[in-house]
Amino acid sequence: MDSTTDIPARPGPVRTCIGCRTRAAKAELMRVVAGSDAHGTTVVPDPDGTAHGRGAHLHPTAACFALAQRRRAFGRALRLTGGADASAVGAWIDALEENP
Repeated sequence: MDSTTDIPARPGPVRTCIGCRTRAAKAELMRVVAGSDAHGTTVVPDPDGTAHGRGAHLHPTAACFALAQRRRAFGRALRLTGGADASAVGAWIDALEENP
């Protein structure tokens, strides 16, 4: 018996959703980062996971988005002072749910 076949496959990276606080595979979650626009700090989706800076992960569902907003998790997870507008993330999730 070969000892290399007895080792289970390693799962991929695991992250915690800032909305529901459950752990999930990184591939199941959407990454968001802080950006800025004319009105101040905003939270934007980073579906490719390539944007620079601190990121947070969220299930791409309206329920997790609502929980994250209610808990004010975006500012805390991204270490932002003051509030952050997350409407771009909400619009992206709405578009994603309309076109599965």
